[in-house]
Amino acid sequence: MIITRRLAAGACALLAALAGGVVPAQAADGPSKDSPKVELVLDVSGSMRARDIDGQSRMAAAQQAFNEVIDATPESVRLGIRTLGSRYPGDDKAVGCKDSTQEYPVGRLDRTEAKTRVATLRPTGWTPIGYALRGADQDLGEDGGTRRIVLITDGEDSCGQPDPCDVARELAAKGTHLTIDTLGLAHDDKTREQLTCIAEATGGTYTTVRHTKELSGRIKQLVRRSETPVDDTPKPTKGADACSAAPEIGAGVWTDRETFGEHRWYKVKVKPGQELRAAASVGADRPVDRDYGILVRAVGDGGQELVRGSDAGNGRTDVMSSGLRYPVSKGKKDSKGDADARTVCLEVSHSFSAPASVKRDPGLPVELAVDLVKSPDKPSDLAAFGLGRGWVLLAVLVVTGLVAGLLWGWLARWRVAIWRAN
Repeated sequence: MIITRRLAAGACALLAALAGGVVPAQAADGPSKDSPKVELVLDVSGSMRARDIDGQSRMAAAQQAFNEVIDATPESVRLGIRTLGSRYPGDDKAVGCKDSTQEYPVGRLDRTEAKTRVATLRPTGWTPIGYALRGADQDLGEDGGTRRIVLITDGEDSCGQPDPCDVARELAAKGTHLTIDTLGLAHDDKTREQLTCIAEATGGTYTTVRHTKELSGRIKQLVRRSETPVDDTPKPTKGADACSAAPEIGAGVWTDRETFGEHRWYKVKVKPGQELRAAASVGADRPVDRDYGILVRAVGDGGQELVRGSDAGNGRTDVMSSGLRYPVSKGKKDSKGDADARTVCLEVSHSFSAPASVKRDPGLPVELAVDLVKSPDKPSDLAAFGLGRGWVLLAVLVVTGLVAGLLWGWLARWRVAIWRAN
């Protein structure tokens, strides 16, 4: 009897020791206090019933994309899900404009539970985007780690108060390093303008989505980016007046000064399979003339233009911005399995001018944001196919001209033959 009790006590002690060794190891595998936090904010308003995404409703496309994102979320990311317009189907605006619910708390991801919550969602009510953004900010907390909100909606805010752009500026002003990225399932100008405003206020991005695969791919990309965020602390640099002498910069935010009529060049190394994203902003920190514009160009080693982005305006402005995207396809690898990075030169120029009484020196402040992300598997940008490169465009024009000339000549001979016969 005594031996049996000792054996039982020994077995209990062994199990306790094993449990003590296993539990901390499992806890260590989960996200830590400083791990990145992401909350997906999904519009579940009545307009999500529209069937215009790959033959299915917007809601069904979003649910399918969310399931793929949940499966692909890294263990180190604390993920949460919030909805807007998912509970109240009535006409009372005061009630509908407070219809935002956290469906899954920000924390360690239980994939089965998260999928179950998403599967039960049905398009219901209003679109209180501003109210939902404030709720998402509270969900993320301030206990360390990067903070990112990914907003997916098919329309602009239907409540008006609080205004989503004002809310985004308010959250950015808190200094908690919150980034809001927006994805639009609708393609009207008002929605695009509002979602762009929300994203730009916090240093995020806006993306128009037309297919389910694009939606899931973009959300996955943003969730992965939260693990290795771009350093948003501006670093000073000094651009050159030619590509050959340009300083090499990487992912991050860079600041420079550019006088009126000046062109500044910078170099970026882009590896095969990466996509270069660059955005330049010029601040009008002094009185300027009415008309102005900004141009950002990506140029290859041989001086050929790869892609460009530009914008222009008139009247009073504080900042003028433009950007570009350039994916580099996966190239051939050498014997060591490495592929050479491609050097891309960025040219930033602007057309600001000012009266003679305005000081020219120092130049206008320039901020250049550079990001290097995974290139899409099937990029839709013309630059990815080389149509922005001089020799490819020339070849296309030559072939098109040859075919058109042969066709026109054949038609002319045929008409002449008929005329002679008659």
